[in-house]
Amino acid sequence: MKLLRIGEPGQEKPAILGPNGEFYDVSAHIDDVAGEVLSDEKLNELSQLDLVDLPQLDPNQRIGACVGNVGKFICIGLNYADHAAESGMDVPSEPVMFFKATSAISGPNDEVEIPRKSEKTDWEVELGVVIGKRAKYVDEADAMNYVAGYCVVNDLSEREFQIERQGQWVKGKSADTFGPIGPYLVTRDEVSDPQNLDMYLDVNGERRQTGNTKTMVYGVAVLVSYVSQFMSLQPGDIISTGTPPGVGMGMSPQTYLKTGDKMELGIEGLGVQKQTCVPAKS
Repeated sequence: MKLLRIGEPGQEKPAILGPNGEFYDVSAHIDDVAGEVLSDEKLNELSQLDLVDLPQLDPNQRIGACVGNVGKFICIGLNYADHAAESGMDVPSEPVMFFKATSAISGPNDEVEIPRKSEKTDWEVELGVVIGKRAKYVDEADAMNYVAGYCVVNDLSEREFQIERQGQWVKGKSADTFGPIGPYLVTRDEVSDPQNLDMYLDVNGERRQTGNTKTMVYGVAVLVSYVSQFMSLQPGDIISTGTPPGVGMGMSPQTYLKTGDKMELGIEGLGVQKQTCVPAKS
């Protein structure tokens, strides 16, 4: 099952993606794609709905972020060995964790704002893992039972803010629009192996990133278990699992996004995002 949120920011309606790309409104059954709705029990209830009985939404409407009311947006750094190498950094001996502000979350096709004074805004296609139930001190063997599903994430980064200035990575990761998620949340039963998904990202029609989740240093089960040792995970929390090589920082010469640039990125079975870069708004 593929779940979406359709409508203008703050007015999104929960929907199920139909077999031919239709948006079926499920707002009579759930308030949002968020919180306890992401439990196995509720997702199973939704999967039993007969789509022909549901009203359809205008397919030309905006697609919002695929999860609402995200509590934590947790990111894993340097989780592909070849990306660590292009960044000039060692493969970490355990997962590197940092956060993006949840205010960075945007729809998959919303405009991406280049921050003021930015000269090094970069792209990163990543597999997002959406938590379905409270997880605390979870064993790796049981970790996948806490996953509601998966989505595409563009973990946009301002490299000067992130690396060249004082403090932690978060301020280079958290500008408004720096966290497009979606277009849909794909429930875990539809993803037979999250560790074997092709992924890509193009800038202005040129391929920049090509990868597969099988080259992750730390896989999904390891990450869910690992993070749960340090904090409880709640339904709707997102773990963004790292990016393959091909980011602008790793190019020679380094190449970064500018106003007017267009990105397209996708992950096998999880859909495609398309964004245009614009100047930061007030």
